[in-house]
Amino acid sequence: MSKTAARNYLRRPTLWQDRKGLSRRCRSFPAMARFQHRLQTALAGLLGISFSFLLSFGWFLVPSAEAAPVSLALPVVAYLPPGDAITDPRSLLRYSLPIDSPEIRNVQDNLEGLNYSLRTKQWGRAKREINKSAKLLNRKRTAILEAIPEERRATAEPLFGKINTQLEAMQTAAQTKDLETLWSGRRATLGVIGELEYLMVKGFPYEVPAEYDYLPQLKGRATIEFKTNEGPVTVVVDGYSAPVTAGNFVDLVERGFYDGMTFDRAEENYVLQTGDPDGPEAGFIDPKTKKYRAIPLEILVEGDDVPTYGATLEDLGRFLEKPVLPFNSFGALAMARPESEPDGGSSQFFFFLFEPELTPAGLNLLDGRYSVFGYTVDGKESLDKMGRQGGKILSAKVIDGLDNFVAPKA
Repeated sequence: MSKTAARNYLRRPTLWQDRKGLSRRCRSFPAMARFQHRLQTALAGLLGISFSFLLSFGWFLVPSAEAAPVSLALPVVAYLPPGDAITDPRSLLRYSLPIDSPEIRNVQDNLEGLNYSLRTKQWGRAKREINKSAKLLNRKRTAILEAIPEERRATAEPLFGKINTQLEAMQTAAQTKDLETLWSGRRATLGVIGELEYLMVKGFPYEVPAEYDYLPQLKGRATIEFKTNEGPVTVVVDGYSAPVTAGNFVDLVERGFYDGMTFDRAEENYVLQTGDPDGPEAGFIDPKTKKYRAIPLEILVEGDDVPTYGATLEDLGRFLEKPVLPFNSFGALAMARPESEPDGGSSQFFFFLFEPELTPAGLNLLDGRYSVFGYTVDGKESLDKMGRQGGKILSAKVIDGLDNFVAPKA
């Protein structure tokens, strides 16, 4: 798609950028915190409703001072989510794994929900939740192991002992009201639980439609490290939920496509965007076909077996449903595209820089309209700096998971 052609999509400003100054259109999450403070919930809801109201008038999606006021087609829906929104990127990645083990999910839910007790320093409640986690783990150990393929169970066995040791340390820390140790212990314990859950994944869970065989795909996950002028940024891209989008991105990283690119759109508390190459085209031109490589809009909805392609959730009448990979986390990684062309994305991507506490799950207008395909797990400070003043990718490299990459079929 040429830059000139892309300007024809200027019906309203969206996440599609021109470095030359052309504003263009260029599985189910369990409830992890069931004890929500009423005042906190009311304030979050009020902020979300107010923010959604502003979004409905286009005050947030205007990419430049020259852009005219807009009217967004997506209806504003204000409602309170059924608990605290999950905003931690590693937690989002754990919950999005394609596994079927309610036993390990119950242990995880309990520890994820511990954050409320720690924030409010409810020591008695924290002790009860830690004790409950330990009991659940030991009572359901057999069922948890049975959810892991037999050839991996020897690897899983030592992880149970590691979790129990960490829980015992957390119990001691709760007795002495050692908040720092509790936070670090929770993080470490959930990390090991994530290792157990990853061992449960039994191959790739579905068939990607054959019509996308000509595109690169990622049948699993990969970790990518960006070196920027403001420091390193590490992201995990999730091919389980967005195999085509993630595969395209990994392919471009491996080609060195993003090396040396500047972030041409830097908006504090909104987005940090790049991927528009030099020249007349707005995306990647495949050297084999000499054509613009277009990527379909790809969104996996909670409860669905396979992603939807080629349409926003709004267009499908599913705008109240939740994507498996939502815009809940600072540094969520998503594909930019022309507004009127769901399948027009190519190489332009953006980091979401808004603090999600101000827009509870289901109350922003990006979910279901853009393909999230990963999360930033390290380097938030670097993104924050570049969001305020711009920045540059010095290099990008796949440091893990390249074996999950599947090259396009001829």
